[in-house]
Amino acid sequence: MQVLSSRIILRPADYPLTLAFYRDRLGLAIAREYPGGTVFFAGQGLIEVAAHGGTDASSTFEGALWLQVRDVTETQQELADHGVSIEREPVLEPWGLWEMWLRDPDGVRIVVVEIPKDHPIRLDSRRP
Repeated sequence: MQVLSSRIILRPADYPLTLAFYRDRLGLAIAREYPGGTVFFAGQGLIEVAAHGGTDASSTFEGALWLQVRDVTETQQELADHGVSIEREPVLEPWGLWEMWLRDPDGVRIVVVEIPKDHPIRLDSRRP
């Protein structure tokens, strides 16, 4: 299988509330809009909030959205300024990443991550 693009599609119970959360509170840039839906840029991926095609139930998502930011402390303040409730403040995890947790209006878990400059993910493995 050759994947050309991908995105996560959320079908929230309250479309206007969830749309406002991703657009206004998280401040994600809009990739495109169409009648009944909005697609947001999320780094190298996309998040689509759709008001169509689902049931009347909230989105169920067993995992988490993983969003990498440059500075998790600045992001925490920015989100707080926009009224976003932080479920868990930034913590340096044993695997070396700074992680902060929050949830969208349907309870979808969002992990906001900062990768330190010296973390192996950011090191060039081609150099000895």
